[in-house]
Amino acid sequence: MFKKLWLKILQSRAVRNTLMFLAVMGPGIITANVDNDAGGIATYSLAGAHFGYTLIWSLFPITIALIIVQEMCARMAVATGKGLADLIRENYGVKITFYLMCVLFVVNFGNVLAEFAGIAASMEIFGISRYFSVPISAFLVWLLVVKGTYKLVERVFLFACLFYVAYVISGFLAKPDWNQVYHETIHPDIKWTLPYIMMLVGLVGTTIAPWMQFYLQSSIVEKGLTKEEYKHLKLDVVSGCIIAPVVAFFIVVACAATIFQAGVPVESAKDAAVALKPLAGAYASYLFAFGLFVASIFAASILPLSTAYSICEGLGWDAGVDKRFEEAPQFFSLYGGMIIMGAGLVLVPNFPLLGMMYLSQVGNGVLLPIILIFMLKLINNKEVMGDFCNTRLLNWITAITMVIVVGLTLMMVYFMIVSPQAVM
Repeated sequence: MFKKLWLKILQSRAVRNTLMFLAVMGPGIITANVDNDAGGIATYSLAGAHFGYTLIWSLFPITIALIIVQEMCARMAVATGKGLADLIRENYGVKITFYLMCVLFVVNFGNVLAEFAGIAASMEIFGISRYFSVPISAFLVWLLVVKGTYKLVERVFLFACLFYVAYVISGFLAKPDWNQVYHETIHPDIKWTLPYIMMLVGLVGTTIAPWMQFYLQSSIVEKGLTKEEYKHLKLDVVSGCIIAPVVAFFIVVACAATIFQAGVPVESAKDAAVALKPLAGAYASYLFAFGLFVASIFAASILPLSTAYSICEGLGWDAGVDKRFEEAPQFFSLYGGMIIMGAGLVLVPNFPLLGMMYLSQVGNGVLLPIILIFMLKLINNKEVMGDFCNTRLLNWITAITMVIVVGLTLMMVYFMIVSPQAVM
């Protein structure tokens, strides 16, 4: 009797859908969560510390834009079985792709530097020298991808996503006024000042980054997901695009409820973690610092991987975590090279880290609109997408989203060029 009941449960549609979702889960959740890296945490921390709750409203339209962009990438992956760089090369030529990959490398390398700087800063809060934490972290990151399989790497990355709960706990430990949070979210007090607009643009830029589109599509292709699994993959993508802004929400809330209220000046995520200690208690401070460490080491694994995927696809070289070094030497050399250079430069005294990070942010701003235009053209190409093209309604929604994202991104680039000292 129990055996028949158990078999009936296993054969139910709900159970089958759940098992199918668990089988495809990974690319969407991982990609969106990695975007909460050292640079992202710094941006969200400063948004809360400098502007209180007044920017929380922006996380809602940003979430919608993120879902739209990431869903298009997922759809292109299952419809074509190819990465984004591969599709751009095939449809628009090697020359254009080569220049895109050059900009992407510079942008991503600046971000890799930021991740290792985040590892150093977070561990120094616990009294651990960067000359110990950075080399050890770099070696572990390299070992995981070079010696592991795609399935193992994905499982480790999914497990790392769980540690972002540290920011949720920190948000509650900060004891915010939830009525005020609700009021300023629903009835935002938008300030038409240069610092406020720059921070708003920064929130968009740090949430929707060019590397995400390349990595998501490449990881779906390497996992071997097909059109038949698209429904469950879409749920994975949307889930990730919701979870990541929720984490961002609690980072903003934690800093707004404590640092902003106390008027403590902060300039980085490390400053925010240290400032939380006397304001919200040691637990909140250490959880914040621990979250910064996990986010940094997580992104220090993904960003070089995304870059290696993109460049190898764009130039027609073999790529994949499951391949041996002999099968994909360029892929593993690029991955290892970015980790060695990124970790090494962070340890160099007086290295112009802020300058490199600034350059990467400008590169993000220049590259993102171009990537979005390529994506919209590709996803409406019947020869490429078949029945997976955008509908007219989705095209309108996507076009409006792109105009807003591109407009804000170009504003960010403009502010960085005319007033770089304000950004740095």
